[in-house]
Amino acid sequence: MKRLIILSILWGALLHAELLNDSTIPNLSFKILDGGEVSLDELLKDGPILIDFWATWCAPCKKAMIHLERFQQKYSKDGFNVLAVSTDSPKSLSKVKSYIRSKKYSFIVALDPNQQIAQKLNATLLPTSLLINQNKEIVWFHQGYIPGDEVEIEKQILAVLDYKKAKVKSE
Repeated sequence: MKRLIILSILWGALLHAELLNDSTIPNLSFKILDGGEVSLDELLKDGPILIDFWATWCAPCKKAMIHLERFQQKYSKDGFNVLAVSTDSPKSLSKVKSYIRSKKYSFIVALDPNQQIAQKLNATLLPTSLLINQNKEIVWFHQGYIPGDEVEIEKQILAVLDYKKAKVKSE
């Protein structure tokens, strides 16, 4: 079991390195919880976005989401948004809506029941978070969640927001 976990972590690290080497991602389309669709370009028009892949059965994902909601509330005025992408199977999709409603999360929730988008973005472990700037570049990639990771997540959000502010000032 330990070997499998280590191999999975190493595989994720290799995919992460490959993903960051080609860090610009295409304009993806996300099916959102309310039945509509939203594109990555639409989400990025106001500022950077943190895409977080999660599932209702994933306890670390649920712990991380508490902090993602805080970041959504705290930095949305700066154009920052969180997109939480559920990788729940088609059989458990009904749990997603009730879970999000019960927690009163305000960030956008998308559905990826066949993990097509997760595969494109190398989200092999849950949760997987990608911070994307307005140039559609992945500026930070993180897999897993343990208490304390929220400090690094916020540090990365602030760094990309500072970059956005510096860019606006120079224009």
